[in-house]
Amino acid sequence: MNTLHNWRRPSGKSLLTLAATIAVCFVALVYFFPRESKFGYDYELDKPWRYQQLIASYDFPIYKTDAEIKRERDSVTRGFRPYFTFDAQVGEKSVKALRADFYAGKFKGLPGYYLPRLVELFNQVYAEGIVDADELERLRAARVPGLRVVKGQESTALPLSGLRTTRTAYAYIMERDSGSVPYAVLQACNLNNYLSPNLRLDRQKTRLEREGELAKLIPYCGMVQSGQLIIDRGQIVNAEHVKILDSLRKESERRMDPSRGFWLVFSGQAASVAVIFAMLFFYLKLFRRDYLDSPHTVLLLFTLVTFFPIVTYLMMEHHFYSVYLVPYTIVPIFARIFMDSRTAFVALITTSLLSALSLHSPFEFMLWQTVTGLTAIYALRELTERSQLLRTVTAVVVTGLVVSVCYDMSQGLNWEAFDRSRAAFIVIGGGLMLFAYPLMYLVEKLFGFTSSVTLVELTNINNPILRKMSKVAQGTFNHSMQVANLAAEVADKIGAKPQLVRTGALYHDIGKMLNPAFFTENQNGVNPHDSLSEERSAQIIVSHVTEGLRLAEKYHLPSVIRDFIATHHGKGLVKYFYIQYCNKHPDEEVDRKRFSYPGPNPWTREQAILMMCDAVEAASRSLKEYTEESIRALVDRIVDSQLADGCFRECPITFRDVADAKRVLVDSLKTVYHTRIAYPELKKEASAAGQRPGFFGSGLHLPRRHPSSRS
Repeated sequence: MNTLHNWRRPSGKSLLTLAATIAVCFVALVYFFPRESKFGYDYELDKPWRYQQLIASYDFPIYKTDAEIKRERDSVTRGFRPYFTFDAQVGEKSVKALRADFYAGKFKGLPGYYLPRLVELFNQVYAEGIVDADELERLRAARVPGLRVVKGQESTALPLSGLRTTRTAYAYIMERDSGSVPYAVLQACNLNNYLSPNLRLDRQKTRLEREGELAKLIPYCGMVQSGQLIIDRGQIVNAEHVKILDSLRKESERRMDPSRGFWLVFSGQAASVAVIFAMLFFYLKLFRRDYLDSPHTVLLLFTLVTFFPIVTYLMMEHHFYSVYLVPYTIVPIFARIFMDSRTAFVALITTSLLSALSLHSPFEFMLWQTVTGLTAIYALRELTERSQLLRTVTAVVVTGLVVSVCYDMSQGLNWEAFDRSRAAFIVIGGGLMLFAYPLMYLVEKLFGFTSSVTLVELTNINNPILRKMSKVAQGTFNHSMQVANLAAEVADKIGAKPQLVRTGALYHDIGKMLNPAFFTENQNGVNPHDSLSEERSAQIIVSHVTEGLRLAEKYHLPSVIRDFIATHHGKGLVKYFYIQYCNKHPDEEVDRKRFSYPGPNPWTREQAILMMCDAVEAASRSLKEYTEESIRALVDRIVDSQLADGCFRECPITFRDVADAKRVLVDSLKTVYHTRIAYPELKKEASAAGQRPGFFGSGLHLPRRHPSSRS
């Protein structure tokens, strides 16, 4: 394709903005990417499985449930016997003290032959073991079946019923031989003073042995092999599925331990984001280099494709409802409104890929995203009315539901297994799309864009600046209206933006309001330039550009409209006064800058269209006759002159666009200045008899009707 411009290299500022934007978005995505040990599947007992077929990608055990493990641990604990150490020295010391006190005569009334019997009883109770009374009560309260007595390297199991305390041991001794020795004599001996516990709890050994018994418990009850089908889509989740899924959750968390393979996971995520960003960058480099040279476009595009994936990551991280609740189609809607359809589609795919990296069913999500995004792009080619957004939301929701149902049907699911909660989320997400309308104003202010809605609002002739121009400079107002119509037709023909160029055309000459009489379309027989020098007249004409920019800033017009004001004459000459000055000063070298507009020349197709239409419409008023040949000659002369002057050198407009623009201008001007039909005059009949007055006393006569004619 032949073009009339050269691509400009991105400026240093643009490259810095691009690099900084990509870096910040990349870091944000990698930072929020879920890396912790989270399990992304939500499931309930006796509910359908809402995801794709789940196939084990590695071997893992089927862990027992917490209830099963608790029952087994409780069983081990209830059957466990604590370990007590047998202290033989306690009995030996007590018996030795008993003998010493007996020989010392402390047991008055007790016969000497009874000492061996008494020693035998003491040795018996000490051999069977004596425990502390409080310790025995604790064992009984814990329902311990018994204990194990450690003697040297061996341990012996004893039931609780066979244990004695100092009190029960004393009662046993007192009742054993009370018939041979008077009870009062034995009681006076205070034998309980020689009884002490000789079984003491070995806490450390008890703890170690208990932990050993618990460690022998097996925490799993089976294995799932790699490649084994765990559960299929739509299948009802039963108790066995829950056990296996819980086991998969535990195994996933164990394998995703940040201390094990964190950097491997991090590197993979960073590489994935980098590849997707590279895809978006190379698309811009190959097809939309002008966006790379526009900092606000780069900021908006990368902000859109970063924000929604981060929302997805956070929702997956915290298991917040469903990702189908997120209005992803806002991305292609904004990209379509502020950029173009092709970029909107690429932004849609980029956002979908970045979001799908953290999902367990990426194919279904990508399918749903692609279809609904394309629906939004097609339905909302240009947003100028609120009703358009509502129709787009309806189309997206219906399409999303149809895609969801069709995909479930393709997987062999019946209506009962269809996930109705997902359908509800799709509808709610469609409702959230309506926030695109108020958000559009925020985007315009943050990123410096101008939406088609704002452009439509600016075309309202009740706008203060347009209403003022229609009063103080009516000729300029009519000229602007005519140029707006011509420019919109040309833009529609060559595939430019009609609404943008229409709005720019309405405001391109607002600077003429300050000195309206100095412009021919506002003059009424008196030309104030007759009393001014050519230089002064040229300065006044040129000033309508600078004054227009000042008024645009005063009335807060968008920058894209100010660009039309600055470029509609480019760096051209005020030729009328320039030629007059040259003719009056033939021997003088004339400084062209004194008769030139400040510029710059157009750099967009819409600005080039306005320059052509503005010059052609103004010159068409000076034609002596309006024939197709004269109009075509005028259009060719003006547009070819602009081409020769290099006005479109920095503008992405093609030779074909220029040819189409010429044809549209000729056809439109032929329609505007078409030849009127001459109405015939009724001949006067001077009939002396039967003359009747005509309508309104004009002397016109109606022909008489034939008697058979119908009224």
